This record gives sequence, C-alpha cells and structure tokens, in this order.
Amino acid sequence: MICTNHSANTDDGQTTVDHDDDPVLLPGLPNHLAQVILSTVRPSLLSAVCRQWRRLIYTPYFPPFLTLYAIVANNNDRSLSDSVAFFTFDPVSSKWISLPPPATDPPLRFLHRHPSFISRNLTIQSLTVSGRLVLIAATGHNFLPALSHPLVFDPLTGEWFLGPPLTNPRRWCAAGCIRNTVYVASGVGAHYRGDVGKMMEKWDVGRRREEWRWEEMAGLKDGRFSREAVEAVGYKGKLCMVNVKGNAGKEGVVYDVEENRWEKMATGMLSGWKGAVGVAEEEVMYVVDEEKGALSKYDDEKDCWEEMIEGSELLKGAEQMAVGGGKICVVSGGGGRITVVDLVAEPVKMWVVDPPLPENEVISVHILQRPCKIF
Repeated sequence: MICTNHSANTDDGQTTVDHDDDPVLLPGLPNHLAQVILSTVRPSLLSAVCRQWRRLIYTPYFPPFLTLYAIVANNNDRSLSDSVAFFTFDPVSSKWISLPPPATDPPLRFLHRHPSFISRNLTIQSLTVSGRLVLIAATGHNFLPALSHPLVFDPLTGEWFLGPPLTNPRRWCAAGCIRNTVYVASGVGAHYRGDVGKMMEKWDVGRRREEWRWEEMAGLKDGRFSREAVEAVGYKGKLCMVNVKGNAGKEGVVYDVEENRWEKMATGMLSGWKGAVGVAEEEVMYVVDEEKGALSKYDDEKDCWEEMIEGSELLKGAEQMAVGGGKICVVSGGGGRITVVDLVAEPVKMWVVDPPLPENEVISVHILQRPCKIF
C-alpha cells in the first residue's frame, strides 16, 4: 500500500475533534488522543482490527494516504468518441471507486481511437501538480483540440473545476510540471501553425485562482515536438523530454526553468530513454525499457542508467508510469495491466492491479492522496 504522513487539520485549526456520540477508539483515552496514536499505524492494519478503526481511516481526522488514480477509455463504446472515465483505487479495500465525471455541457467525450488510425491512439494528456489531477490536452470528435481550459480534480474537495483558458488549445503537445507550475510546449491546434509548434507557456498553480493565467516563455527552435503527445518530466529544476517514443531515433531537449533556456539532452540520458519515464520528488529519474521490461535509474553525475530490475514480463510494453510513496506504477499490455513496483521492499517486489473493468483501457495512472469524499 502507498502511504504518506501528513497532518490532518480541521476547520478550527485543531488536529482532531472529539464528539461525545462517537464510539470509543481506545479504552481509557479521549478520542482526540486515540486518533493521534492510531494515525501512526498503517491503514491496512487498522482496517483489519475493528469497524471503529476502519471508519477512522476515512474520516478527516486520519492523515490522508496516497493512492492510485486511473484515466480509462471504454473500448466497447462503438461511437467515434470514446467514453472516458476516472477511478481511484482504495488500497485498504483493494477496490476501484468511480470518480464523478467533470460537469461539462455537453458531457465530456474524447476521441481515443478511430478506424482511420489503426495503429495509433489519440492521446489524452494529463499530469499531477499541487496534489491535483489535471487534464491538459485531448482530441475531440471533430479531430480538433477538445479542451479550451485545463480540467482539474481536487481530492480535498472531490470536485472538478476549470483552469485558466489556454492561449492556444492544442493536442499532441509536450506537457509537464515542476513544483507548482505546469508547462505546455509545442502541439497542434485546429491547424498546424509554426508559432504554436515552437511555443512554450507556463501556468503557476500556486497562485490564487483569480491570478491564474498562462505566460509565454522561451520557445523551442522548431516544431519537432508536435509529432505526438510528449510527457515532459520534471527533474532537478529542469523539464526533460524526447520527441519520439520507443527505440526509434529521437531528439531530446531540456528546459532550464530558472534560466528560461532550452538545452540539448545529455547523451547518456537520451540513449537510455527507451520507454516510460517517471521521477520521484523531482530528484530521482526512472525508465522502463518497453522492449526488455528492465527498470533503470538515472545517474546524472555519470550520465548513465543503472539497471535495478532485469527484464520482466510484467513491465514489457511499458507505456506510462507514475512514481510516488516509494512505488512505481506502470501501465503496459496495451493499457490492460497496471504493475506496481515496491522500491522500498528488500528485495524489490512487484504485483499486478487489475484495471477497473475488463473492457477499460487504462490511458494513464497517477499517484495522489485519497479523495476526502467517498463517491
């Protein structure tokens, strides 16, 4: 299970609150003290003891733990627009919980597959920033950009809301984040435009909502990164990205956030970028070789990748990954398999989490704190 320790606060600034009608959690202790003690115990252990402790896990008084979120497309949908759904995985009960869809008019529908693109998916791009899930770019039923604003899900409120309007709604762009800031580069709008193909913009999510806006930054030298959707990985104050997935010849670039400057990617980093890449706390970068299924960690001092796990069948075909809480969650098998790698365990452990429904194709996974509401 993925867990993290955060303090839980109530509206009056106190850590916990006693209610006279609540069941006693620990005999001889007031509940506010019992809550502090029990909050140091793993949720899976509390859940197995008694109903009162199991209920405590899902109250605002218990520190929120990290869990898995998945964006999935229904492959049984026969219309040209795929039905996209959002789920969160409860590691205590080992069950998927459906999240409410964004309240849009008309209802949100993205194009993920089309008969004209037999071997290609139309990507729905998403990321996590400031503890929120953000949808940045997708393709609509008319082959135009589907999102005029980012769509944001906040686990603290269990609600969706809109981010600032995109200067140029697009798809097939490079998207990533560093700290509390989202970056979007290149991409294709309603039609290909050279200026949009080279453009870089940022959105500081850490500001107050009324101050949210997109700001243009130093642009790319060309539009080579508008060929397909690109994940820009935040690593040690820089955004790292390549323009083609897999083992094909590729170009890699790095954006220095502080200097507002583009650089060439280090040779060793580029040569080992052969599959899904993810970063822990913006400090440790991992890659899964999509052909071999090997997991490696990047050493920036030696500019090389150090193999941690030799080729694994569970990791072959890795398409996307999320890193957090000492775990790596990898989507593979054409979106039909989610493999969890426990990096803290000795030796490293791996297991599979089934998708929410057999007919669902997992598009991406993210690691965030559990929703404060049970839907």
